[in-house]
Amino acid sequence: MGKKGDLSNFERGMVVGARRAGLSISQSAQLLGFSRTTISRVYKEWCEKGKTSSMRQSCGRKCLVDARGQRRMGRLIQADRRATLTEITTRYNRGMQQSICEATTRTTLRRMGYNSRRPHRVPLISTTNRKKRLQFARAHQNWTVEDWKNVAWSDGSRFLLRHSNGRVRIWRKQNENMDPSCLVTTVQAGGGGVMVWGMFSWHTLGPLVPIGHRLNATAYLSIVSDHVHPFMTTMYPSSDGYFQQDNAPCHKA
Repeated sequence: MGKKGDLSNFERGMVVGARRAGLSISQSAQLLGFSRTTISRVYKEWCEKGKTSSMRQSCGRKCLVDARGQRRMGRLIQADRRATLTEITTRYNRGMQQSICEATTRTTLRRMGYNSRRPHRVPLISTTNRKKRLQFARAHQNWTVEDWKNVAWSDGSRFLLRHSNGRVRIWRKQNENMDPSCLVTTVQAGGGGVMVWGMFSWHTLGPLVPIGHRLNATAYLSIVSDHVHPFMTTMYPSSDGYFQQDNAPCHKA
C-alpha cells in the first residue's frame, strides 16, 4: 500500500534496516506497508548521499508573515483590541517592503491563537474602589466558611428595561477573556427601570424592597430600621452577625 506524504526519520530508518537485513524491495514494501518506489528511493538516497532524514520541511512557499512579523502584529493587537481586520492589515503594511492582504492577516492571527470574540461586560470600577476591594480581600483572607456564615450581604440595583446592544468585537486569545483590554465596561444609567434593595445570608434570603424614588441617606436609614434590624435580630439572636454594605454614597452618609 502506498503512503501519502513523506516518511518520518524513524520510518526511513526502518526501510534502510530492512534492505540491509537482506530483504528485497518487494519484501520490504510488503513488510512495512510502503510502495516499492518509496522503498527504492529511500534506500538509494541513503546509499548515495547518506540521507537519513526528510528535507521536506524546507520545501513549499514561505509564510509572508515570519516570526518578526507575528510579533509586530501582536503589538498591533495589544495596542487596539477593537481594530477591524482591515485596520490591522493597513497598520501592518505601513513601512513594510512586502504588503499582505486581509486573508493573510486572518490566517496569521488564527495561527497565533487570536479569534474575533464578543467582549465580556463588566461593571466599571474606579481606581479607588479597586484599592478598597483589595484591602477588604486581604483583611478577610483567613476567614473560614463558618465566619462567612455570619455575614448578611446587601445591595441595591436598578434593572433597566432597555439597554445598549452594541455589537463590539475584539481580537483575543482563548485565555484572555478577562484581560482588562478585552472587556467592555457597563454603567447603571439610561432608560426606564425598576430599583430594588435586598439582602441575603448563608441561611436564607432577606427582604426585597422596591425603591420608588432615588435612594438617598434618609430613605436608606428607613430601610435599615424597617428591614435590616428585624432580619439581623431574627437570624443572629446572639449578636454575632455582620451586616455588609458597599461604599455607595447613601450608605456612607
